[in-house]
Amino acid sequence: MEEQPSGQQQSGYIEDLLEDQPLIFSTSDVPLAIPTEDLHPTGRAIAFFVIIISCLGIVNGIDYIGTDSGLVRADEFVYRLALTAPPESAHFDGTIYNDTGDVYAGVVVYLSWDEGGIWNSSEVVTDENGSFHFEKLKPGLIRVDLIAERDGHRDVFSNRVLLSPPAIIEPIGFTRIDFTIPSQSEFAQSPCSNGKEECEIRTIDKTKTQMDHPLMDSSAATVYVLIGFGFVGLGLIAIGFSVWALASQSVAILRMSTIFSFFSMGHYYSACILGLVAFLLTFAIPPPREISQMESLHNIAMDL
Repeated sequence: MEEQPSGQQQSGYIEDLLEDQPLIFSTSDVPLAIPTEDLHPTGRAIAFFVIIISCLGIVNGIDYIGTDSGLVRADEFVYRLALTAPPESAHFDGTIYNDTGDVYAGVVVYLSWDEGGIWNSSEVVTDENGSFHFEKLKPGLIRVDLIAERDGHRDVFSNRVLLSPPAIIEPIGFTRIDFTIPSQSEFAQSPCSNGKEECEIRTIDKTKTQMDHPLMDSSAATVYVLIGFGFVGLGLIAIGFSVWALASQSVAILRMSTIFSFFSMGHYYSACILGLVAFLLTFAIPPPREISQMESLHNIAMDL
């Protein structure tokens, strides 16, 4: 009997097997991919964007802390609030001292202010404690003339004052400023308005030098500085949340960082606008993508 090659025997065996048990194809619900927890590149870009926005908020806060410099100053901030304050919602008081530091009684405190092209005025005389008090004034800029009569002269000491508007929790804005009237020798060195060497009315006028920085209540400036520290704090918190989002790969934490950056404001509300844009962009971050098992094994092999 003639023996056949082994290759032919194997081929015949496979053909017989296919005839007896034909191939059956079926689908499976087993996923061929595994999810990845990495933050999408769009989310990482937004996180760095929020850090830049937060830096703008920090710069804004530092600007507030410097009351006499920067784009927004304390007096400008208070003046803007005064423009929309209710009329007759400011109180003004203080104490008058002479050049030796003693209280000055009998000084006329004369106020004048422009109200729609009409100059209004009000005056009181300091009591035995050198104190004065005004009520129901209009918040904003006023001129304060302190008039002291002594040794046959009438000395007028003029200043520019900013009356504080009401705070959020108070219906009345309180302004307290103490004044020291210069000595008679200083008034004697001031030129007379009529050009003569001697005059009855002598004036020291500081209003021209106080055009950029009028006198204002120290507590109002303190509140302004505290607002600046608040903006700096919000900016730092937003940066911290952004770094946390990058470390944890969390979209929720990233979205929270955009909210903090929004409230840091920035100059001319730049952080508000950009923070809102960043917040809306977080909803456009694609969900975590899925990589196939083959890609995962390839990445592992590359790491090895």
